[in-house]
Amino acid sequence: MTFEDAIDRLLSGLSQSKHRSEHTLSAYARDLKQAHQFFGATRSLETIDTLDVIGWVRQLSQQGLSGRSIARKLSALRGVCREAMSAGAITTNPVDGVRAPKSPRRLPHALHADAVKQLLDSPVDPAQPDAVRDQALFELLYSSGLRLNEALQLTLSDIRPPCEDIRVLGKGAKERIVPVGRPAQDAIRRWCEVRSQYLGSESTNRLFITAKGQPLGPRTAQRRLAERAQRAGLDQHVHPHALRHSAATHLLESSGDLRAIQEFLGHASLSTTQVYTHLDFQHLAAVYDQAHPRARAKKS
Repeated sequence: MTFEDAIDRLLSGLSQSKHRSEHTLSAYARDLKQAHQFFGATRSLETIDTLDVIGWVRQLSQQGLSGRSIARKLSALRGVCREAMSAGAITTNPVDGVRAPKSPRRLPHALHADAVKQLLDSPVDPAQPDAVRDQALFELLYSSGLRLNEALQLTLSDIRPPCEDIRVLGKGAKERIVPVGRPAQDAIRRWCEVRSQYLGSESTNRLFITAKGQPLGPRTAQRRLAERAQRAGLDQHVHPHALRHSAATHLLESSGDLRAIQEFLGHASLSTTQVYTHLDFQHLAAVYDQAHPRARAKKS
């Protein structure tokens, strides 16, 4: 079996799985194309050993890729070799035992509560359907801590008045129910009232759509949020994921309930959620410096 045959076999199997998004499939295809180029187009799979894989990892690291990105690429290559083993083309998986280098842990970027208020309370022209739609989307991202893709996948049937909570399909096709705050409820209701103005010949049942009646894309949502933040006078770039991080951070600051935050965000592992404890400590330290009588005491 050639390397290319093994790649085709893996991608074909993944495309038939309901647990893999199109984004994941595209990422796997790109990663495996890079691996194919590194090992050589004419290289047979059985001639690739662990040292070859380590050499690929070393090159990726020298190119400045993060440990997380390299780990994803290794996962894709590991899957290719696993498929080849199941087909009897190879007897061992050369990727087993190879690990990506660790990267410094990056803390999520969260906005201050005042910055979120400044962003979401900025004026919205009710005569512009796209502005009404954006307000509903941005309010929902912050209110319910959704990933952008989760929000864009919502359909009209997912939104039932009074929309106090919604069922969300997250990563790995895992469902969770999250609450929706009153400002987000009101913004969604206003958007649903004007949404019919956007229905075209290619209409869809997605909640958030374009003027042509097509599903709103992530790049458009990202661009419009950045423009909204600039108009609101924020001196920083705001990405949709920042609203999710901000929601989690502000909830943790108020409640301290990490398990609830895990369920709220749809994290499979509590260790993923624990990154927010670092942000919460930063908040605690700032409050301590400002409020504790001895925090600013002069050292003798």
